[in-house]
Order: sequence, then structure tokens, then C-alpha cells
Amino acid sequence: MSRVEYPRPQFVRSEWLNLNGPWQFEFDDRNEGWKEKYANQEKLSCEINVPFVYQSELSGINDRSIHEYIWYKKEIELDNPADKLTLLHFGAVDYYCKVYVNGHFVGEHEGGHTSFHFNITDKLVKGKQTITVFVHDPFDDETIPRGKQFWEKESRGIWYTNSTGIWQTVWIEQIEKEHIESVKFTSDLDNGNVWIDLHISDFIHFKEHRFLDYSISFKDLVIAEDRIKLTGRNVKRAIDLMQNKIFRSNFHDAGFAWTPENPNLFDVKLELVKDDGHVLDTVTSYFGYRKVHTESGMVFLNNRPYYQKLVLDQGYWPEGLLTAPSASDLKKDIELAKDMGFNGCRKHQKTEDPLFLYYADTLGFLVWGECASAPVYTEKAAARLMKEWMEIVERDYNHPSIVTWVPLNESWGVPDIHADKKQQHFSKTMYHMLHAIDGTRPVISNDGWEATTTDICAIHNYNHGNHEEKVKYEYFKETLASVENLLSHAHGKWQVYANGYSHQGEPIMLTEFGGIGFKVDDQKGWGYTSVETEEEYVRDFRRIMDAIYQSKGLWGYCYTQLTDVEQEINGILTYNRKPKCDLSLLKEINYQFYPARLPVVKTD
Repeated sequence: MSRVEYPRPQFVRSEWLNLNGPWQFEFDDRNEGWKEKYANQEKLSCEINVPFVYQSELSGINDRSIHEYIWYKKEIELDNPADKLTLLHFGAVDYYCKVYVNGHFVGEHEGGHTSFHFNITDKLVKGKQTITVFVHDPFDDETIPRGKQFWEKESRGIWYTNSTGIWQTVWIEQIEKEHIESVKFTSDLDNGNVWIDLHISDFIHFKEHRFLDYSISFKDLVIAEDRIKLTGRNVKRAIDLMQNKIFRSNFHDAGFAWTPENPNLFDVKLELVKDDGHVLDTVTSYFGYRKVHTESGMVFLNNRPYYQKLVLDQGYWPEGLLTAPSASDLKKDIELAKDMGFNGCRKHQKTEDPLFLYYADTLGFLVWGECASAPVYTEKAAARLMKEWMEIVERDYNHPSIVTWVPLNESWGVPDIHADKKQQHFSKTMYHMLHAIDGTRPVISNDGWEATTTDICAIHNYNHGNHEEKVKYEYFKETLASVENLLSHAHGKWQVYANGYSHQGEPIMLTEFGGIGFKVDDQKGWGYTSVETEEEYVRDFRRIMDAIYQSKGLWGYCYTQLTDVEQEINGILTYNRKPKCDLSLLKEINYQFYPARLPVVKTD
């Protein structure tokens, strides 16, 4: 099995070369590959199935032992046209890598969760090319944003098997030297505009005329199209969609807006054109016309209050670990979550494959975007996390499904944030930095507890107890009953806000709770509470949700969790995605409630 899907659905070119599949592979435990000149060596001793990490079954190696230094090598047939650029793309490599083409160094990248590419044009030869990748994944370096990847030898508790090396698609594209580098779409729902922010490569010849042709369509209906004469590398323009009378007539009814119930998308075609009509580059993309903001203690989607019913999603698979076996598996997780009655997920401690976000966009599924945290706070750890977040927003800005950024979770990486001013400043820095580079989404400063400045007050509470623990359950209900109770009751040993910070009227959501443990096979593991039968499982889910629904202070929730993962057996699905109960019963429970306090909000 290999991953064959086009890896970048938000920025599509028709011609590309997939490099997934068999690669030569070598463990280099003594880090002697440099001395042995692996970058120039003809053969390595093993084989691996890219993009699956060596720790996974689908890699063909399935070795869970620690190997901090590894090498990859692949030979490909590739022409080197004189008038084209050849770009080598990596979806993600965990954690640090150096890349060589035909023995020549082409670049390096640090950060295990984001995409990057190198221009390898001047390193190509005639005919056969050799690509070599060196990876260093420091096993016990706690300054690395590693999320749920454990830094000890055996998984336990809430920590899972670590991943080392290439874990998303590797691919090549050959394009004109004059090409479109990137594009961002920003909806202006209040004024009927969409902003296009586009960058052209620095090879562009302004001595000749160059134009950008764009076409925006909705279900084959052309909404806007035009030609822009380029006078620089950057194009930033507000496109007035209201000029289209069909769009204008449906504007106030939000007939074109993106929601989970109606995941409307606008298709975009962009062409870089010479004055003689020759097309230098063609890119297709899409955007969702939507607005997210918070106001009056509520979250609004397209200027209407929207109650979020999310499920915690770790994004692990038994055969592939962080890498889904196929794109259809990413799609299946969303479809199953919707079958349960959830309208979105909190993608937990992982920056997910862009194909997952594509399916969230097209199927209608809210996503809280998150990044792996580092376990400790140091200046190096802070710098590493900020760098990854800059790259995450750059890559994923255009996805309408992403409605919230979560830079910190449960004070991971900021363990003394309750009183430490330095760590509080870092939390606020992350909050303001994300708003500085993305003004379209709420940001949570620290999900779970000890928040600083935040757009959503996100609380974790697993203290609902088992079915027979009546007193514990009644106290759980009491802590959720009102805004005042949510803020005044400690939900564990931590306070809701860090010292010096307090609730400023932002929406309150219960963003981790539940976690009912239920063994359906010969599993060994744990949950926050436990049941023995399917009937008990549904009963306990209903019992916990009843407490949520009776709250007059919550504006949404995130249930733990979508699937079992390794030793955790608290998923609604098993690790291999087998439902533990009739999902329609959970959907009925999730659908039984919509806040009675929901106000009528004028949108005109």
C-alpha cells in the first residue's frame, strides 16, 4: 500500500510526480553516515515504504526501537528541461532533515509537522537522479514540539509511539520559472467581498507585460472573472462578489456561505499569462465564504450564533501511526464523526494532513487547528513552537473548516504559567502572533486551564464519575451549571485563569470531557470511567451529555474521543475504526439539544 493522492488540494497543478513507495533506508545509530558518505553511496541496506515511518506496520519495517539518525535514498528517472524549475516537495518530516540530490546538498528543514520544498534544478543531471534524505529525530529532547509522541521507550498513559522521518507525501513538480508562488483568500462577509493576496515568483519579467487571469465560480456558475495587469510580484485585491446579481440576491440569506450543514465552496482558477496569450502557469484552488467571531459570550458563524459539538481526534492509525493508510481513511473519520452527530473536531496535538482539511472543507466539518506541544519551557522550545506555527498558518490559512487556533494545551510547554510572568508572556505572544498573521479566526491561549488572554475560555473536566457515583456526578453538573460556577469551581487542581487574568465575557466551552472506557475486544487499557456493555456505554454517554445540556453557561463542547489509541480505550470507535455502539443513538443524543437561550440575531 502506498499513498497516491495529490497532496496539496488547496493549490493544484495538473502535472506532478509522486515519489511515495519504496525507498532505500538505513539506520545510522552511531551517526556515522557522514563519514561513510551515505549521500554519495549507491545503495543503503534496507527498504522502507514512504510516507510511513519505520515504527509503523505500513512502512514494511515495523520497528518500535529508538533510532535517532536515519537515511533515505531513491533513484528516479527525471528529465531536466532547461526552461523549467524542478521543485522537490515534502509534506512533513519529523524532525530535522538535510536533503541531497545527486550527492549535492539542496537544503535543510527543522520542524516535524509542516510542508516545505527545495529548488533542485541546478543539481539535476541527464536521465537518472538520486535523492538522499538524512533525518535526525532527538528522542529525549523535550524542547521539540512532539505532542503525544512519547520520549520514553514504551507508550503509556496519554503518550503514544513516537514517529521518526518522512510521514507525509514526497513529490516533484516541474514548472515555469515565472509562476504563481502562493495565494490567500480572505472572505469579507459583511461587505460581499473576497480578498485575493497572491505572490508571483521573483523570475518574472516586468520588461514584458504579464497578466493574472482569475475566474471564481460556484457550482459551475461564474461569479467573477477579470484580468489584472501585473506591476509587481504581489497582487492584493478585493473582488466584489456583489456585482453578480445571483450572488447579490442570495447574500442576506447567506445562500453562498460555508457552514457544516451547507459546505458551499467557490472554485478558483488562476492563470499567469504573457501578453501574447501564452499561459505560463495555471493553478486551481477554492475558498469557503464564511466569517467566524466571538461576541456576547457566544461563537458566531456567518454572523449567527453557532453551537459547536466537537469530538477530540488524535489522528492516529494502528497501521500507520500519524499517517493515514489512505486519503479515504481521513474522509472516513469525518463521515463517522458526523454519523455520531458531531459538527467538528479538535485535532489534538497534531497538525493534520492537508487532505483531512480538504475533506473537512468539502463535507462540512469544523476543525480546531492545533500543533504538537513541547513538554518543557525554554527559550529554544518557545522559538521552535513559534516557527512551526508560522508555517502552519501559511499552509492552512485558506481552509474554511478551520475555525479556531489552539497554540497551547493544558499548560504543556508552559508548566509554571499560573504564576510565571515569562511563560504568561509567551502564551500572550502566541495569541497575538496568531492574530497578527491571521485575523479571521479565534485563538485559545491555553486550552484546558490557566488561560491568559483568550478568545474562548476552554475548560477540561473529566470528573463526571461512573454511573453509581451519584454525588460525584451531581457535583459535576453543578460545576457546569452557570457561567459563575464554571469560573469559580476548579476543574481539577488548576484554576481556569492564570494569576492576573480573568474572564472578559468570552464564550465558555467544555473542550475535554467524557473518555468512557469500553473494551470490545481483548484489549488492555484505560478510560476516565468504564462500562461493560454497549447498553451501558450509550446510557453513560447520555448521562454525561445531560449534564452538558443542562448548563446555562456553556457554548459548546468537545467530547473525548473519536477512537481508541494504543493503550487508551476511551474512543467511540476502536483503534481500527469499529463502532462500539449504534452510532445513530449517539447522534440522537447529540442532536437532542440546542441552547434554549439562543438569541435572535439580526444579520441585515
